[in-house]
Amino acid sequence: MIRKFAKALILIPLAIVIVSLAVANRQIVTVSLDPFDQAHPAAAVALPLYVLILLLVIAGVVIGGVAAWLRQGKWRWRARLAESQAHELRVENDRLTRRDAGGPPPAVDYSPRLTIPPSAR
Repeated sequence: MIRKFAKALILIPLAIVIVSLAVANRQIVTVSLDPFDQAHPAAAVALPLYVLILLLVIAGVVIGGVAAWLRQGKWRWRARLAESQAHELRVENDRLTRRDAGGPPPAVDYSPRLTIPPSAR
């Protein structure tokens, strides 16, 4: 319930700002991709200013998301490694439990088996 209220508290003003931006900036602007000839550009596009602003914001969000995803690759790799080691330990534990189900308790080796590689800083 609180999450829905917080979402509405953020999204409603954001929607109002976006709509007012679109209404206030309807004029057409020409975006030229040719730095050498301003009078007759080879690559130019004419679009409303609010569309240009929204496209740049969307591009910034996508680029930021990709950068964050790439930065977290090391942690995803370490999580996969730890998960595979934990799976191996579970399989070994199950095997030992089945083997020693009827006999005396086995000697327990408390040496650490799950290791995390040192950080590469």
